[in-house]
Amino acid sequence: MKTLLVPVTLHDALPSVFATAVLVARRFGSLIEGVALRPALAEYVPVDMVGGMTWLRDEEADQAEAQDAGQRFVAAMEAAGLPRREPGASCAPDAAANAGPRYRWQPDVPPGDAFLGQYARLFSATVVGRPGADDGSPRMTTFETALFESGRPILLAPPAAPSCLGEAILIAWNGSTETARAVAFAMPFLRRARRVLVLSAEGGMVPGPSAEDVARSLACEGIEAAHKALPAGRRTPGELYLDHAESFGCDLLIKGAYTQSRLRQMIFGGPTSHILSHATVPVLMAH
Repeated sequence: MKTLLVPVTLHDALPSVFATAVLVARRFGSLIEGVALRPALAEYVPVDMVGGMTWLRDEEADQAEAQDAGQRFVAAMEAAGLPRREPGASCAPDAAANAGPRYRWQPDVPPGDAFLGQYARLFSATVVGRPGADDGSPRMTTFETALFESGRPILLAPPAAPSCLGEAILIAWNGSTETARAVAFAMPFLRRARRVLVLSAEGGMVPGPSAEDVARSLACEGIEAAHKALPAGRRTPGELYLDHAESFGCDLLIKGAYTQSRLRQMIFGGPTSHILSHATVPVLMAH
């Protein structure tokens, strides 16, 4: 977790995104890189059905918003006491790189989510806000682009800024390839955690190893983990994961994303959709 990408848009969860990234950077001595994420003009071409006219977004307004995003990012990093590293500077080991967490702002990046999906492939993880339906919430397209296009994990910041991260980790295990990848990406966190719980829920599993199998596998990596398999009940697997995360004192949840298809989860719901709507702790996800 030596490099973290923070795509910055102006939403209500932005302070939590910054705080989450800083917590990780302090834990691993990471470089946090911020970029202003703004939609491409082609993504906003609404049509006036009455007048038959097409309106494009104001490029000057977009530039002003990107400048505001950069100022907020820099102010948050400086308030956290992180030193600045200039864009283009090498990340090769040296005295500055070994000094601890640091940040840099990357100006003049291309607009559009396509850029984010490609650029995020260079980083250990991308930190984004938990998406929501409200106007002031982070966009779902930002989360899904980074999740599906980067090939790297996503660290989902909750609406309220966390005070700690990675001390007590809960793995929401369902036996799937997606969750196996999330656990693999989370190994730096798991090796430093004080407590780890592997939790499975009846009705939420796919054919694959059990929670106990995962705990034994982690033990071979030198990671002591408890395990628990919950019986089916009135609560959904997503509800069980979050309820136990709270009782466990979890400050980081590990979860594979969309074992069921996105369309199915939109219609019928699912653990990923429930966590995206209700998680109050940071969530590391992978697909």
